[in-house]
Amino acid sequence: MKWITREKIKVDRVACPWLIRRFIDPQAEFIFAPKEQVAAQAHELGATPFDIDHCELGHHGEDVSFDSILKKHHLTDPALKLLAEIVRAADSHPANPHPAGEGLRWVAFGFSALGLSDHDILKREFIVYDALYAECQRRVGAGTAV
Repeated sequence: MKWITREKIKVDRVACPWLIRRFIDPQAEFIFAPKEQVAAQAHELGATPFDIDHCELGHHGEDVSFDSILKKHHLTDPALKLLAEIVRAADSHPANPHPAGEGLRWVAFGFSALGLSDHDILKREFIVYDALYAECQRRVGAGTAV
């Protein structure tokens, strides 16, 4: 499958490709385009848009795109739900942000500041999400999700 979103990725636009590759489509191809070109390119390439305005897999209320993908693909793993809380806190301004969100925001902006391409950020930052997910699994298993 092809997936498309805005270029210059940070939190949600890294978390979503990680989620897609790890739990939905290991062979997923990601395309990053200027904001004003995403919808047209999605149509032209047959790619699924995410994390853009007015799309199914975007922000809805306090939910970020990561939440939308979890819901659409019926991913109910408690560790993924905890990770969604952290991504939501890092990417938006929810009423009750998870305390780990601020650290994830710093990491995401730090990767952005390195001047890497969007694809290089994905390659390097996926390990951060692997580690966060492992910690979420540990905390959920231990009953200490916060």
